[in-house]
Amino acid sequence: MVHRHSTHTKTISPMEIRPAVLSDCRVVAELALMAGEGIPAFFWAQNQQPGQDIIDVGASNLKSETENFSYRNVHVAIIGGEIAGMLLAYRLPEADDAENLDELPEFIRPLVELEQFVPGSFYINMIATFPAHRNRSVGSALMGIVDQLAIKAGCDEISIEVFEQNEGALRLYKRLGYTQKATRDIIPHSSHPYQGKIVLLTRPVNAQA
Repeated sequence: MVHRHSTHTKTISPMEIRPAVLSDCRVVAELALMAGEGIPAFFWAQNQQPGQDIIDVGASNLKSETENFSYRNVHVAIIGGEIAGMLLAYRLPEADDAENLDELPEFIRPLVELEQFVPGSFYINMIATFPAHRNRSVGSALMGIVDQLAIKAGCDEISIEVFEQNEGALRLYKRLGYTQKATRDIIPHSSHPYQGKIVLLTRPVNAQA
């Protein structure tokens, strides 16, 4: 039997990346839950009302006009008219404006302490893609705009944190030119599954981006 190839080809929708808007907040909150390994849910649950969906709490938080966790610091990747993924990134506070670690939950302190190693850097807080859109270079496209955003924010260094047990992400960031700057021991907590170290990675901003 002769197998004939179909003359029909599957159309691949082009990808668009744009700043998030208020109406994106609920979908971005879903992605934040995926990216945050349970940590966002820990904080959101503290403000959750009886019967309220935890996603709605996150969406409400994302509507902030003053906090770093805000739609203002999010870019979304759009495929076929739908949000496929998101990037949350912003300039970290300068050393004089650093958070008081004593006021934070104990398991969060190592994460924030690493942030304080790189004051004023452009910090990639979260990046996530919906499973239906994986293997379509969504993450790579979002990472590809980071230099432009960092330049706009007046930064000359980009920073990101990753749990060392997340070996795939660690390999990806190193392949993108990020190098290890510092580590901190993870304080075990029910909100995430990791043990070992948290790794802070940085790289210079590419001024030609």
